[in-house]
Amino acid sequence: MSIIQKVKAVEQLYTRLDSDINNFRENSGVFCFSGCGKCCTKPDIEASPLEFLPLAFHWFKQGMAHEMLDKLQSENSSICILYHPLSLTDSTKGSCGNYPYRGLICRLFGYGAGKDKYGKLRLVTCKLIKEGQVENYAKAVEMLKRNEQVPIFSDYYTHLMQIDFRLANQMLPINEAIEAALEAVLQYYAYRPFPKQGKVA
Repeated sequence: MSIIQKVKAVEQLYTRLDSDINNFRENSGVFCFSGCGKCCTKPDIEASPLEFLPLAFHWFKQGMAHEMLDKLQSENSSICILYHPLSLTDSTKGSCGNYPYRGLICRLFGYGAGKDKYGKLRLVTCKLIKEGQVENYAKAVEMLKRNEQVPIFSDYYTHLMQIDFRLANQMLPINEAIEAALEAVLQYYAYRPFPKQGKVA
């Protein structure tokens, strides 16, 4: 499978997930607070390179791949390079600098369920939603108990592995995952011509 085919496959997975998340939000009422970026400031977020392949390919097409790779390699911050805080005094308020190309972990957190140590599904969300949207959170918990449609982390990561097992199975600190995605795109086209518009290469 070529890089473009992998990018398209990941984007199709995201389209399906976006639909599932919209349904979950409508049925539960759970939502992220506007302007909140607290989850993005966690220093231990891990992701796979494959989930950032669309971002890396986007930068490659824009002629920004080498610039962004240099930036990633020169910065030591553990906070996602895409995150833009609104102020220096409060880093928890901000937004994603490339929202359409955010990773799978970014899409699922707050709206997806994972299995706990007992094998039971639990909504993976933040304290702000649990405490600030008590009724909505309770609805989401009930949806899980009734086996209603809630995005499941493991399901989506399994689909990701079917696209490219190596790039999907490698869990890295988020900036390292973005860096690895960029390197994968750059290596692929090191000895190949730049893809022509509308053609799969």
